[in-house]
Amino acid sequence: MFEYSPAWPHSALQSAFAEVYFVVGTNKTHHAGTDLQTSRTMVILRDGGALTLVNTVRLTEHGLGELEKLGRVRDVVRLGAFHGRDDPFYRDRYGATTWALPGVRCADGRPADRELDPTAPFPAHGGKVFVFSTAAFPEAAVVLPQEGGILITCDAVQNWTRVDPFFSKETGDSFLEQGLIGAANIPSTWLSACSPDAADYRRLVSLTFRHLISAHGEPLRDDAQALLRRRIAAAFPE
Repeated sequence: MFEYSPAWPHSALQSAFAEVYFVVGTNKTHHAGTDLQTSRTMVILRDGGALTLVNTVRLTEHGLGELEKLGRVRDVVRLGAFHGRDDPFYRDRYGATTWALPGVRCADGRPADRELDPTAPFPAHGGKVFVFSTAAFPEAAVVLPQEGGILITCDAVQNWTRVDPFFSKETGDSFLEQGLIGAANIPSTWLSACSPDAADYRRLVSLTFRHLISAHGEPLRDDAQALLRRRIAAAFPE
């Protein structure tokens, strides 16, 4: 029987932009014989009284109370194949509609209610879905039109600019050594796992956006597109 992940420590809900909020929380995993503890970031989009959660992080009861003050959880969006462990919790607690790329099932084995599609409407803020079409494991991103464009990513572009308090010391030290801490970073770990073509990243950076909110790290304001363009050039030299 499926068991929800615990509500591990997390930050307070914070405003990133008008009607766009985020919370940074703990993530514990076990990979290749090693226990890892990092942080992950959930984005909350408010449309009137309805909330769309992207890259979910389970909140404590106090955190859920703060979330409910913002509105009613209506939609849950999974962008990446390696995320989504907390989607079933929000689906069951709030009756939320789950969204994912075609063929991606929820962590508890149930299919998603709706498919993310670049040609179809996104559930909030007039967002447009982008798909890394060459990645070995499904991965999407979303661009919101407001504020000059807000890019929301999962694992393909990360934004840990520091080892934050939700990391364990061992994992933080390891990630620093591996070059996984940096603004608008294209992580070597995801590239190795998913083997995307450079064309996917070049399509992504050609979209209109100024800001970035990744599933890993805090928001990057104003310089996201320019910095990501430089990261792509370094990761995929021509």
